[in-house]
Amino acid sequence: MKKKYPMTREGKQKLEEELQYLKEERRKELDEQIKQARSFCDFSEDVSFGEMVNERSALEARMNVIENMLYNADLITRDKATSVISLGHSVTFVELPNGEEETYTIVGMTEADPAKNKISSESPIAKSLLGHKENDMVSIQTPGDTIKVRIVRVD
Repeated sequence: MKKKYPMTREGKQKLEEELQYLKEERRKELDEQIKQARSFCDFSEDVSFGEMVNERSALEARMNVIENMLYNADLITRDKATSVISLGHSVTFVELPNGEEETYTIVGMTEADPAKNKISSESPIAKSLLGHKENDMVSIQTPGDTIKVRIVRVD
């Protein structure tokens, strides 16, 4: 059974753009660098040539991963009529007893970006929040402790 990769339309578009860049620009740049290096180096002694070849292999591997993710993409569609937390929802909660509000958007692992408050559906926080709704009290097991939160808003 093939693994599915949940993602938003925005996340899928971002992967498509990355793949296009890697195929149409980065691959050509590396191929040209390798071609130039071949014309005037002793391969057994040129470390930079080996690094370029390794980078080319890594590039091909990354393109294969992205193609697989896109082929097995499972687009997240939100039901705006429901207040039950699922993938694609933004969730605002307050840590109890008197924490500040925090807002996270729950996305597939391919789109997770904690710096932008996008957390993977596989993260402990997201796993604890999924299936709950506004005003629910939820316990979240973190690596250091268990925290209790109250869900303030689901968008």
